[in-house]
Formats: sequence, structure tokens, C-alpha cells
Amino acid sequence: MDYFIVSVEVCRLFGLNDFFSLVISVFIILPVVSIIRELGYYLTSKAFGAKDASITIGSGPHLFQFSIFQIRRFYFMYSWCTYDSLKRDTKWAHVIIYSSPMLANILVALFINALLANDLLGMETFWNRFVFYAFYFVLFDAIPMYYPDGQPSNGRVVYDLIRYGRRSGFDRSDPQMETYDENSYNAEDR
Repeated sequence: MDYFIVSVEVCRLFGLNDFFSLVISVFIILPVVSIIRELGYYLTSKAFGAKDASITIGSGPHLFQFSIFQIRRFYFMYSWCTYDSLKRDTKWAHVIIYSSPMLANILVALFINALLANDLLGMETFWNRFVFYAFYFVLFDAIPMYYPDGQPSNGRVVYDLIRYGRRSGFDRSDPQMETYDENSYNAEDR
């Protein structure tokens, strides 16, 4: 009987409306916040003369290309901006480029927050969630750390540039793109 009461309470804590909010957050808000973040990179790198800049949204196999955007199968997970070279390739150019995604999300979040504060924007719950995720991305971007896969946060790259005069190294490889090779598995890997 106690199990039934706990189950009913859990259902009240996370109901159908909460499920729809989660789906909207994962499939709409997070990708848009991620695109804003990557546009910060893209626009700033272009201002410093980036060649062949593009934005990849998602992970896994390539689905399609639209202008500067490459969309992957799991479009709501991960994103990054790449470019071949910079015309003005200086330490401070890289500090600005790696700071730009944080600044882009902060500016958009503050703008939306100002609209909400002045009752100029409807769907308050949606936009509050949007602002939350924008600042969430900024928080984890700003902390100078290495992620579990070895990639440095933007805060770490900026820190290393200012303190040591060099960028933190990371070779991006997408493990979602790799395929399992039956011949490479052996008993020692267990």
C-alpha cells in the first residue's frame, strides 16, 4: 500500500504537463540556446577574418547542410563552430572569440528578461525557462575546467590564453561517428 501512495505522489510531482515542458526544453529551447552560443563564435570569428567558418549542431551522423549549419541526427546534443584560419590571429582575438558565446547568451538572456520584466512578452514560463538555460550554458562555459572528454571549457581556454599565452589543446573527434569494428575487439579489452 505504501508503494502505491509513493507512486501517486511521484506522478503528482512529474505529470503530463511537466513531460511536455521537458520535451519543449530538450528539443526546442536547448538547441536554440546552443545556436545562439555558436553564433557568438561564428560572428566574432568572422569579424577576425575566419575562413570557411561553419556551425555543427548535434552529434552523430550528418543529416543535412543548410548554409553555414551542419545538422546531425541528434541535433539537440552538442554543437560547435569551426574555422580554418583567422586573418587577425592574435592571443586577444582568441580571448574575444572564446568569450563570445558566453556574451551572446548573456545578452540574449538579459534582453528577454527585460522584455519579461516590462510585460512585453507572453508565454512567461517558456521564456523564463529559456533564460534559465541560457545562463546555465554561460555558467558551465565560464568555469575554467576540463570536461570529462578532455575538452576545455571556454573559461579554461580564456584563462590559459591570459595566464600562459597559449590555448588549451583539444582534438575534436566525434565518438558518435565512429563505428564498432568486430575485428578490433579481443579478450584483453574485457
